[in-house]
This record gives sequence, structure tokens and C-alpha cells, in this order.
Amino acid sequence: MSYSADGAIGGRVPMGMKKVGIIDTTLRDAHQCLWATRMTTGMMLPVAPVLDRMGFEAIELVGGAVFDVCVRYLHEDPWERMRIMSRIITRTPLIVFMRGQSLFTFELFSDDVVELTAKRIAANGIRYVTILDALNDIRNLEVPMRAAKSAGLYVTGWLIYAISPVHTDQYFAEKARELVRLGVDGVVLADPSGIVTPERVRTLIPALRAAVGSLPLQFHTHCSTGVGPISVLEAIHHGIDTVQTATPPLAHGAAPPPTNWVVSHARRMGYQIDVDDRELPQVTAYLRYVAAREGLPVGRIAEYDPFHYEHQMAPGMLSNLRNQLREVGLEDRLQEILEESVRVRQELGHLIIVSPFAQFILTQSVINVLHEERYAMVPDEIRRYALGYFGRPPAPIAPDVLDRIYQRMISERRQIAQRPPCAATMRS
Repeated sequence: MSYSADGAIGGRVPMGMKKVGIIDTTLRDAHQCLWATRMTTGMMLPVAPVLDRMGFEAIELVGGAVFDVCVRYLHEDPWERMRIMSRIITRTPLIVFMRGQSLFTFELFSDDVVELTAKRIAANGIRYVTILDALNDIRNLEVPMRAAKSAGLYVTGWLIYAISPVHTDQYFAEKARELVRLGVDGVVLADPSGIVTPERVRTLIPALRAAVGSLPLQFHTHCSTGVGPISVLEAIHHGIDTVQTATPPLAHGAAPPPTNWVVSHARRMGYQIDVDDRELPQVTAYLRYVAAREGLPVGRIAEYDPFHYEHQMAPGMLSNLRNQLREVGLEDRLQEILEESVRVRQELGHLIIVSPFAQFILTQSVINVLHEERYAMVPDEIRRYALGYFGRPPAPIAPDVLDRIYQRMISERRQIAQRPPCAATMRS
């Protein structure tokens, strides 16, 4: 497989041997997507040395739901996981993934807590952090970024992809320039819902490349719609420096694209990939053994679903919602709720479908479907969002919806314009 100059499959191989890096997500994002974050530290130990010597640019380890699941369900200390794995994985930087000012939760924390967290991440053997804000509000990354750099960490900033009239190539390019001004070491175009298409990659990646200049540019996507792997190849062809992949069977489905497939086809396109994929079968065989032993699912190629581009919900969110509706006898209303979520998202300012806003939107959608009157009830989290306590909405909230949200909040009608206050203030 090769690419022509205009990006069509089957053309000539590009001149030169540009090097493309691979970040491995098997130990964090991949099992978060397919195993509900249930990979224990003990499960990681047999393959950790193998992954370390394979030549990845970095390896994801902690972040997202890891803290919550480790404590609640696995009865593990996530800080201990960092210490153990950093003693075993010594060649390859380990990544801790932070939700910006929210750290590893849905609430915003005070600056001193954020600063202390960055120091403890470094003290526990980590050299690399990735930070994001669920609204792409760069103001919420200022303190985490400064704290991480002060702690001596390598820092990349995520820009979360979404489809809406607001989320244009120009929007993402300007956000990238804001990250560059903050002093990031690299920028990541992140597509956690797996909705970026190869066609969009052809315009968006060049716009980001122009915005970040020579700064490293990464691409992260999932296989939720089945097009993730080809979007990765398109991203490589259009100037991405590093892509994120996972080891089968923790690839495909809701997870990132498979490492072996990406490495093989990128090399056929004429790119230099320094990952030693000869050891991948050993990791794959072990992970299949663990999946069979624990009764955990393996990744399968997803069937293309055009409706996914409308609701934009990650498959993990959908499976959780389906299970919750089944428990209360409402599973037959799933389609109706998803249709409503499309409308709610637009009315709330074209929110990005990522935690915590994906949960907020689904909760409001269920309420709207089950009540005769839409927005008859509004959760406190959405009221806070409308007031600016999480950051700046991507677009103005629909005026009639804003009136309903404010109905019982007359004394609080004024939206805040500055950087969101800390969690302690939000709860007061």
C-alpha cells in the first residue's frame, strides 16, 4: 500500500524516509476502552519489559479512569503502579494523562493541589504528562502546564476533536497556537470518539502543522467507526510526527488502531518506524491468554455506523447507558435518548462528547425523554456549566434553554468570564 501526492491509496511512495514515532496505549487507554480499565498492575508485569525494549516513543500508563478504578474496584494504589512500572520500564518514558485542572476527576481543583500533583507525578518516576481540558478551554491548562514544566516533566497538550459548525480547522489551529504560547513540548489532535474521517484529516492536519511549526504533532484516534486505522495512515501522510496505537487484542472496536497494522502499512508507504514489531506476537499471545482467563472482551473491527457521527458518543459510554437502561426496563428507549442527545448537545453550545460532558448530556437527555416537558429538571452540573464554572462553552447556549436552566437560579444569572474558580468555590 502506498500513497500518491494527493493522498490517494495506490500511488507513488513519498520521497525520503521520514521517521514516525509510535506511542503505545495498551497499558492505559486500550484496556480502559475494552476492559473498563480492569487491567491490574500484576497483569502488566509480564509484558512491561517487552514493551520497554520495542522502541516506542512513550508508553501510556495512568490517567483517565485509572485512579478511580484502581481504588474502587481493583483495590490498588495508582501511585504504587507508577513506582513499580517506572522501575521496570526504564528505557521508554511512561505517560500520565491528566484532565487539566480536574486532574483525574470531573471537578476542578485549586491551583496548589494541581501543583502538588505534578510534583508527586515526577517524584514517582514519571517523565511525561499529557494534559487536556474537556472544553478545549486553554485557560484551564495554564496552571497544570506550568506546574508540570516546573516539575521537569515533558508536556503535551491535547486538542479534543469534535464535529460541529464551531469545530472548524481554523478553530483547532487557533487552539494549537494557544498551546504553543503556553510552552507545550508537543500538540496532540485527540479523537476519543473515533469520528475523524480520512477526508477531514487531509485538511485538518496541514492546518495544525502550520500552526505548531516544528513542534512535534501527534494523532490519537479510536476504531469506533471502523475508519481509525486508515485515518492514522492519512495523518502520517499529511505531516503527523507520532501516532498512538495499541497491541491486539486490545485494539479495534472502541480502542485505538492496532500497532502491527499501522507499523506494517506505514513502512510500505515509505516511512521509517523504529518499533521492533517482531516482539508484538509475544505481547498479543499473553493478552489473549489474560482475556480468556478473566472473561474479558477482545477488540473486533467495528461495523460502520453513520449515526455515530451525529451523537458522537464513545462506545464505552453507549454500553454503560445500555446496561443502565436495561436495569430499569428502558432499554427500548435507547435510540430515542441518543436522538435527544444530539439536540441537547447543540442547545448546550456544541459540547465536546468527552467526560464529564458526555455524561452530563446523556443525563439531561434521559430526563428530557422521560418527562413530558424538556428541561423540566436540570442537573446541578449543567447549571454550573451554564454559569461558566467549568470553562467557556464552545458556542453560546440556546437562549430558551438558558432561561430554563436559570429558572431557579435568578440570583446567579451572571455568567463568569474569567478562568473557572476552583472546585471548593464551585461547591460553596
